Amino acid sequence: MYLSQLYLKNFRNYTEEHLKFNKNINLLIGSNAQGKTNILESIYLIGTGGSHRTNIDSELINWQKDGLYLKGELIKDNQDYQLELSLLGRNKEIKINSNRLSRINDLIGYLNIVIFSPEDLSLVKGSPNLRRKFIDLEISQISPYYRHLISKYGKVLKQRNNLLKEIRDNKAPKEMLSVWDQQLIDLGSKIIKKRLESLIKLGILSKLMQRKITNGLEALELKYDTELDLDNNSSEDEIKESFKLKLKEKKEREIYQGATTLGPHRDDISLIVNNIDIRKFGSQGQQRTAALALKLAELEFMKGEIGEYPILLLDDVFSELDISRRSYLLDTIRDKIQTFITSTDLKHLDGLKGNHKIFEIKNGSAIEV
Repeated sequence: MYLSQLYLKNFRNYTEEHLKFNKNINLLIGSNAQGKTNILESIYLIGTGGSHRTNIDSELINWQKDGLYLKGELIKDNQDYQLELSLLGRNKEIKINSNRLSRINDLIGYLNIVIFSPEDLSLVKGSPNLRRKFIDLEISQISPYYRHLISKYGKVLKQRNNLLKEIRDNKAPKEMLSVWDQQLIDLGSKIIKKRLESLIKLGILSKLMQRKITNGLEALELKYDTELDLDNNSSEDEIKESFKLKLKEKKEREIYQGATTLGPHRDDISLIVNNIDIRKFGSQGQQRTAALALKLAELEFMKGEIGEYPILLLDDVFSELDISRRSYLLDTIRDKIQTFITSTDLKHLDGLKGNHKIFEIKNGSAIEV
């Protein structure tokens, strides 16, 4: 899988740009605030339908322009795909081979992407929401059904929270809650089961990556962190039963709070290195190594699920990694994963070998050098 070319019009600080990429490594070199990350963002956008930097689509449009247009040429499974995304005002339109998609979520899965940025170094020590997003996006890119579950669960959760507030304010009877409870349990249990299955595979891969990066000194374990009474091998029926019992225990408190406090939207992932929870007690070096191991495991996980490596976006992470971690990362991606790397200069890329292209990014313009 690789992106052969990309056309941008009125995207961020780019007025119009047409880029032809190397199927291996593409370096985007330039000073800060010139538009390097914007190119990565545009690739992420045509792969997922959304930005990894903002939830406000209007911020993506070039200053004083009405809309934007992106087009990417994708080679996948020896087939050509043309991905188009246009944004005019609040109207977003996405096409695959000139066929308009009825839902934005239907785009996910064509151009599979793994992104690694300095913000992802906080994947380990950051909030649980970051780790939930990590696992959900990972599974969503390989499972349309999971994307549907997440979307439907979010709607049920919103309705249930609204009803909890109405019950608290004596505007609705408690009996109405049972309908939303059952939907929450059914959908939530399916989501948790899929997370558990995926976490087992990711756990094996991330443990291997952590060992390799640290020369066998550290072993990383991933554990699903939830209030439910379950383990990695729990069946969906067992998850449902535990969910039902816990929800019943929390009923009065949730009514008082006006919010659902149990379910996959509140769960987390524990990261254990040598029996230490590094979310709280790990050194910065351990946390960064674990974040790198997770991202590399993500690549292998997706390769195992879809048969091809995803595209890798590395946004200014080489300056944040030491020499050994940089070398290991370069050795891992060389000649097998199409990778886009942003950097202010080439000094952190001394170990780069093989076929690659270099683009100089300056004031919203990309010139191949």
